[in-house]
Amino acid sequence: MAYQLSEEQEKIFYGILEELCKNTRILESCQYMQHGSTSVFRHSVSVAYVCYYLAEKMNAPVDKRSLIRGALLHDYFLYDWHEKDASHKWHGFHHAKRAWENALRDIPDLNEVEQDMIRCHMFPLNPIPPKYMEGWLLCCADKICSGTETVAGKKLKMRKIML
Repeated sequence: MAYQLSEEQEKIFYGILEELCKNTRILESCQYMQHGSTSVFRHSVSVAYVCYYLAEKMNAPVDKRSLIRGALLHDYFLYDWHEKDASHKWHGFHHAKRAWENALRDIPDLNEVEQDMIRCHMFPLNPIPPKYMEGWLLCCADKICSGTETVAGKKLKMRKIML
């Protein structure tokens, strides 16, 4: 499925992305893999884009700036979770808290909606559900993108095996 924002919506989206790239360490996430061959940065941008797209298509009553910022920062944990050490063993259960702590440290104006999105994006793996519509959209977009990236990675591995 192709997701395409309007030119005006893309201007808003990429303006917020550029602001975060200038004022945070989010570009560090380019060096870490998320799913398959997708970097954490690429995953976060895709999730935020799909979040914004879904909100627009649903005409959801959301704070668009918070939606985009929270989605871009949802995996702001800044480490390689594939490394085999004890601190990464339970990544799926703990990275939301780490991402939230990093975002709080680096972004003084992080609001409650954005914080809730980051903390709760792993629902239902983490038991506390989001309080806001923005967080529910993030949960859905994250699952869509993660699934797509994982399947694409498996298809690529299968092609290499078959060659």
